[in-house]
Amino acid sequence: MDVFEAIRSRYSVRGYKPDPVSDETLQQVLEAARQAPTAANKQPFRIVVIHTKGREEELSRVYRGSWLLQAPLVLAVIAVPGEAWRRSDDKPYDEVDATIAMDHLVLAATALGLGTCWIAAFDPAAAREVLALPDDVAPIALTPLGYPDRDRAATGRRPLDELVKYERW
Repeated sequence: MDVFEAIRSRYSVRGYKPDPVSDETLQQVLEAARQAPTAANKQPFRIVVIHTKGREEELSRVYRGSWLLQAPLVLAVIAVPGEAWRRSDDKPYDEVDATIAMDHLVLAATALGLGTCWIAAFDPAAAREVLALPDDVAPIALTPLGYPDRDRAATGRRPLDELVKYERW
């Protein structure tokens, strides 16, 4: 699947088969995140891979949607502010870079026939505790990772002319 097909095919999967994701496939997804562009190539992010089996109660504290636990894996993308490049106005780019890495892994997963769902509506305090995160990092996004249990449902997108401006606002 080429990148444009992956972009068109990607959707938020909220139902998963219990089939395991092979280590080789997981490594391909993680490698896609590693290859993501980051400001000054600092790569101020980490990915925590969580097997859902046996961690259901803990993960339910982080996110309440039961469909998360259907997937065999959950990936948590974590920003590392202390490693981030900073713009001239001192804006750190750790969160931007972490989300770019997340997008790369989501598209790679799609290309490999896996489903994901970008989750930002999680409990960050619970995520810190469950994932044993140090104080100097920040959880940015979660995604289940597994094989979808149904075909994609139609979703709408705004027309391009509503989203793009040329030369000025």
